[in-house]
Amino acid sequence: MVDGCSCGNEGLLGSEQEVLRVVKILVIDDNPIDRHLIGALLGQQADMEIEFANDGGQALAMLPESKPDLIVTDLQMPVVDGLELVKAVKRDYSNLPVVLITSHGSEKTAIEALQHGAASYSPKSVLEKDLVRTVRQVLELSQHLAASAVVKNQPIPTNLAFVLENDLGLIGPLIEHLQHSMPAWSSRDQLQIGMAIDEALVNAMHHGNLEVSADLRDGDDAEYYRQIQQRRQQSPYCDRKVRVQAEFSDQHVCIQISDEGRGFDPADIPDPTAAENVQKVGGRGLFLIRSFMNQVVHNQVGNQITFTKIRPAPGSED
Repeated sequence: MVDGCSCGNEGLLGSEQEVLRVVKILVIDDNPIDRHLIGALLGQQADMEIEFANDGGQALAMLPESKPDLIVTDLQMPVVDGLELVKAVKRDYSNLPVVLITSHGSEKTAIEALQHGAASYSPKSVLEKDLVRTVRQVLELSQHLAASAVVKNQPIPTNLAFVLENDLGLIGPLIEHLQHSMPAWSSRDQLQIGMAIDEALVNAMHHGNLEVSADLRDGDDAEYYRQIQQRRQQSPYCDRKVRVQAEFSDQHVCIQISDEGRGFDPADIPDPTAAENVQKVGGRGLFLIRSFMNQVVHNQVGNQITFTKIRPAPGSED
C-alpha cells in the first residue's frame, strides 16, 4: 500500500525536469500554417527536436530512418489521413505513441483513431496552452512503460490496492508499478491503460477531493492551478485520499478509483464524444477513458469510477 509518499508536486503534467534526454517529435499536417504553429510550440522546448511531414504518406516513408519518439498529427489530410496513419503505426511501430490534433468536423475520426491506438489528443482551438502539456504527459507515460518492461517473467498479481494523497507526483510511479503486472499486454494497450488511469486519478484528486471545477481548464488556466495549490493546504480538501483497486489477468484489467469528495450525479455528465465537447480540455479525461476501455461505470454518488479493458484474442480486430 502506498500512503502519502512524497514524489514532488509536478506529476505527469508539465514536469520538464524529469525529461533527461532530447526527444524527437514528428509533426504531420498538410496545412503549412498549422504545421508551423505546432512546430513552433514544441520547438520552444529545449528537450524537443522537431521534424515535419506534409501528410501521412510522407510520414510513413520517413519513419524507418527518422525513428521519432512521438508523432503529433492532424486528422484531416490528403493521401493518408490521420486515422490511416494511426492504423499503420499500430501495425508496424507498436511502441510509437501518436497524439492527435482535433478540430471541428474531425470528432468522429478522432474517436476511431483513439480506439485504433492513438494515445491522446489536443484540440486545435487551445493548442497554445494544451499541446506541450499533452505531449509531455504521453512522453512521460511512455518512459514509465519502458522502465516497467525491464522486469520480465515476474508472477502476475491478481489484485493490488493503493491509497494516495492528492499529489500528481504519485501517479507516474503508481502507473509504472501497475504496468509491471501486464507483461502479456501490448505496449500500445499498456500505454492506453496508463493514460486512462492517469486521467482518472487527476479527476479524482483535482475534481473529486479538491473540488476544483474542470470548466476552469477551458478558461482561466492560472485560476485552475491556483485553486489546486490552495486547497491542497486547506481542510477538508487536503485530508481526503484517493483509493485505487486493480485486478489483473492476461485477458482483462479492471481498475476502480474512488475519491472522498462530495461526488456528482453521473446523469449530469455531458457526453464527452459530442462534437462540442471534444474541442474542450475539460472532460477530455472521460473521453479518453471511454475510448480506451470496454466498460466504464460510475457509482450512484459519483465519487467512484470503475473501468475494464478486455484483451483482444491474438489475430483478432480490436
